[in-house]
Amino acid sequence: MLLAILVLPLSGYVVNAFAQAEQQAEQTTNPRSDTWRQVRQANEGYTAVKGRETNELIQGSGQNWRQLRNGPMATYGSWLLAFVLVAILGFYIARGRVELTHPRSGKTIERWTLNERRLHWTTASLFIILGITGLSLLYGRHVLIPLMGYPGFSAYASIAKWLHNILGPVFMVALFTILIKWFKHNFFTKTDIEWFKAFGGMVGDKHPSAGRMNGGEKVWYWTLATAGVALCFSGLVLDFPNFNQEREIIQIAHIIHLLTGLVLISFSFGHIYIGTIGTEGALEGMTTGQVDVAWAEQHHDLWLQDVQQQSNEHNKKEE
Repeated sequence: MLLAILVLPLSGYVVNAFAQAEQQAEQTTNPRSDTWRQVRQANEGYTAVKGRETNELIQGSGQNWRQLRNGPMATYGSWLLAFVLVAILGFYIARGRVELTHPRSGKTIERWTLNERRLHWTTASLFIILGITGLSLLYGRHVLIPLMGYPGFSAYASIAKWLHNILGPVFMVALFTILIKWFKHNFFTKTDIEWFKAFGGMVGDKHPSAGRMNGGEKVWYWTLATAGVALCFSGLVLDFPNFNQEREIIQIAHIIHLLTGLVLISFSFGHIYIGTIGTEGALEGMTTGQVDVAWAEQHHDLWLQDVQQQSNEHNKKEE
């Protein structure tokens, strides 16, 4: 009874407070809120200008796309790139460079022709430019604006966007040329299984056999053939937005473009590491076209045997 005497009078204050809050909400509510709510639900209205999606007053998925791009994709993408770089650095500190197990023979053999090297470096240069410009457009607001300021970033972003849009289709042509040219060399075999079991010779002293392309190079090839192709086609959708595609298609294409771009950049870190400081003599093949026979015997022994056999057969025919 004492509790009721104390509590019941308070109920009047509670009811009165709710009533005042409801009255205040009614006074401050936008009288057009119902209309706005219908617009946000992508209900069609009427617009005087005709064209694609003209009667859709507000495209609600645009907000979802923006939150996804600026939120989890940008965040987890930066974590992915940082993780790969830290992992490569840790591996280099622990393992060091993969050295040649036998002294150089002084004899060289052609690994890549001049045209193959031109194609590789053209594609690689375009990829690096597109990667830098793409990442700067994704993270520029948070990373570059504090460094450059708004006017400086605006000038840089205009150039970066122009380069990205212009060079994207050129990269697509170069990439497709590579995929066609080296297609026959990148089918997986039993030799590749053994190569993966031995970690490609990157761990321990065992150097597994390999043909012209080892297992790691084949993985990189098929990453380009899948994620790279998706990257190119989604980029075309973004590069030419006037081919009657709706905004939702463009938003989906942008998500695909961003995901595949982050995957390819992550994979490229490993490819660049192994092809430069990670393996002794690997870079020589793509700069001079020639590799030492000792290097070929250690890393691509089956390919070396094929080349030597073809050379012997050619010499016999000439004799």
